[in-house]
Amino acid sequence: MKRILFLTLLLPSFLLAQHTIKGKFSPPENYNVALLYKVTPTISEYIKNADVKKDGSFEFKLDSTATKGMYRVVYAIPQEDYNFDIIYNGKEDIELTFNSETGVKFIKSVENKLLESYTNSMLMVTQSISNYYGKQAKDTIALKAIFKTQRDTQTNFENAAKEAIALQFIKANKPYIPTKAEDVKTYVNNLKKHYFDYVDFNNKTLQSSSFLEEKMLNYVFGMSSNSKDVIANYKQNINVVCSKMKNTSPKVKRILLFDLWQQMVDLGIEPVANYIAEEYLMDVAVSLNDQNLLHALIVYKDTSTGSVAPDFSFQIKKDKTTVTQKLSELNVAENYIIVFWSSTCSHCLDEVPQLQAFVKTKAKGFVKVVAIGLEDEPDSWKPLVEKYPEFIHVYGKGKWDNEIGNDYGVKATPTYFVLNKNKEITAKPENFDALKEFFEN
Repeated sequence: MKRILFLTLLLPSFLLAQHTIKGKFSPPENYNVALLYKVTPTISEYIKNADVKKDGSFEFKLDSTATKGMYRVVYAIPQEDYNFDIIYNGKEDIELTFNSETGVKFIKSVENKLLESYTNSMLMVTQSISNYYGKQAKDTIALKAIFKTQRDTQTNFENAAKEAIALQFIKANKPYIPTKAEDVKTYVNNLKKHYFDYVDFNNKTLQSSSFLEEKMLNYVFGMSSNSKDVIANYKQNINVVCSKMKNTSPKVKRILLFDLWQQMVDLGIEPVANYIAEEYLMDVAVSLNDQNLLHALIVYKDTSTGSVAPDFSFQIKKDKTTVTQKLSELNVAENYIIVFWSSTCSHCLDEVPQLQAFVKTKAKGFVKVVAIGLEDEPDSWKPLVEKYPEFIHVYGKGKWDNEIGNDYGVKATPTYFVLNKNKEITAKPENFDALKEFFEN
């Protein structure tokens, strides 16, 4: 009875403490906390967090409720940028190191070490192929030998990963491997043609990792064509990617296409970002009834360079009377600067006086400033605007919930837009120095 009682007492702890994920960050002073998520195709479910110790170490204890699949460790904000994936098969402890320069390296875990080894081995073979073509070598026997090594490496790792979750990644990453020697042009064309041959966009494991996103981005940005038009090449590559995910669920499409759209936005490639939105992402947003996404896409398009700036009304004094006027009706300058600012924004209080001084150096009628004060209350804003009588001032009631600010997609102050006399957006400078440089050039 004592033994049975002892086992009964141990049983709960045995069930609750199943496996661990241990890691060590370097340099340790750059990290404070690590968060663990279980990733599914459309949702990242928070599991737990762990403090990072002074030496950079952290540990997650997984109980029996932790199911096998894809997990993600987040180590900084924004979490969509600062993370790495882990395969957990429910059978083993995992140990790793992470460095911001070199990435993650697995010390303990058959699953993850296998995938890591496969990735490194295939990269070495790819580098050998690149070196061969880069040297314009003519030894086709050597090239055939490299392709054989690549084929054998792929086969050996597929055999080694049987019954493992890692096998799904290894198979999906299988590259085009020629059966005979090919010149560089033929090889590159075939590499592009067969890039997605083994990629299943409906595979739940792949959807639960960063694999599909990385594969998509590598194709869009890495695969060139004979066209010298970079924008046209991006669009062509995007069409290929979207054709491959044609039968994928709208929720997964939204995740992948939004990531691609955001990449183009961050890089300032507006024509391609708007192409993704108009040709593909808006339809996905409509099918999901995702009004927030639809609004964001429309706002970005409406405030892209070359678009007519969203119109709005304001009151100005004219012949000692106050009249209502629209932005589109202004006809007082060759250029207009719209600046969204706030009386409580320290950067604004630094840059707006510089803007005033800069405008005063320009000839009359060259540029006019429309300053929109995003405020919760007008009390602190009213005295400040008197310092800038040259500006057209607009009170942006509601601050971050202001209609004009929302129409321009303003998320921070100060935010600048430069318009020509036709009210077309000609520039969106990131700060005052960039605005000044725009006019000086």
